[in-house]
Amino acid sequence: MSKLKGLIQERCPNGVKYMKLGDFCEIKTGKGITKSDATLGGAYPIISGGQSPMGYYHTFNREANTLTISRVGAYAGFVNYIKEPFYLNDKCFSVIPTSEKVSTLFLFYVLKNMESKIKELQSEGGVPTINTTKVSNLEIPLPPFEIQEKIVCILDCFTNLTAELQAELQARKEQYEYYKHTIFRSVSLRYKDCLLKEIATFSQGLQVDPGLQFDTMKSGRIRFLRIVDFVSDNEPYRYIEKPSNKYIKSDNELIMIRYGASAAGKVFMCHSGAIANNMFKINLKPEILPKYVMYCLSQNSIYTLLNSSGGRSTMPAINFKLVGSIHIPIPPYSEQQRIVSILDKFEILVNDLQQGLPAEINAVQEQYEYYRNKLLIFPRKIEHTIFS
Repeated sequence: MSKLKGLIQERCPNGVKYMKLGDFCEIKTGKGITKSDATLGGAYPIISGGQSPMGYYHTFNREANTLTISRVGAYAGFVNYIKEPFYLNDKCFSVIPTSEKVSTLFLFYVLKNMESKIKELQSEGGVPTINTTKVSNLEIPLPPFEIQEKIVCILDCFTNLTAELQAELQARKEQYEYYKHTIFRSVSLRYKDCLLKEIATFSQGLQVDPGLQFDTMKSGRIRFLRIVDFVSDNEPYRYIEKPSNKYIKSDNELIMIRYGASAAGKVFMCHSGAIANNMFKINLKPEILPKYVMYCLSQNSIYTLLNSSGGRSTMPAINFKLVGSIHIPIPPYSEQQRIVSILDKFEILVNDLQQGLPAEINAVQEQYEYYRNKLLIFPRKIEHTIFS
């Protein structure tokens, strides 16, 4: 960092020149394509308005190592850097420097640092859209190429470390899932299986009109638990007037999401409050440890079965008959406790945001964003005009 600071002092003692993005880059929208155009054997990702590829195509229209900005939809303003050849849809535009004195990766980091500002360029009303003219007028700092490369080298260290940690996390998750499956398979061979309906009853949540949901807690109200409260970490709480006790779950009670693409079949024990009607509570017999059942039901094989069997519609819905037919191996209570203790350690390692790998990834990401902001803010060079 000190060497970079010295280099900036040496090469840019009077500040850095700022230029409009459109003055040194080609900003060009992709060519329209639909999901039906995507081919199963396609080799090239289709980059559209989202954060993930829309599919794959048999040809490409942009080279590797190209910077893109989503221009339409919920992710309008999202800045990305694609390391392989790809097909650019018309929901995005590419940003390609026309000067050899501009590093594409440096420009990516600058625009990523400005992402919130770019998102503010969205048109008001209707579908969020960002036009090329507004992006072209963004003013970008352009220090000498040598400084650009040194900044890229520093920031790449953070992104590479994050990528390594994420790869490690994915490997641990796969290891965890395999180990969990092996444990329950072993238990199933040693102890009798029961149908879930033999050891539990099910009670569905309640429907509450949005007008009867409140954003403040007052006497007589209770937290209203929706799907988003379980699958998202930053959703504002909602409260309702306290309903019947049959709709209320405590922290140690188990619920399953009943409805919704990808969410149907997921199980949780966290939170307390009244549950919405798109989930149901699993009321277990006293000799059954809820967390043991949660771990058993969270196996990928069971989740896939439930999510794919919940009807033919695009939004699967799980009924009590379906979930009641799941087979659960039931060992003695002490053995259930031992298994839970083992799986708790894995759960912390791969999923806990306060400990384990997710916490380490978050810490590195925070460092990266801090240094990205620190390194990419330059004093503006004052252009002196001489009047004759």
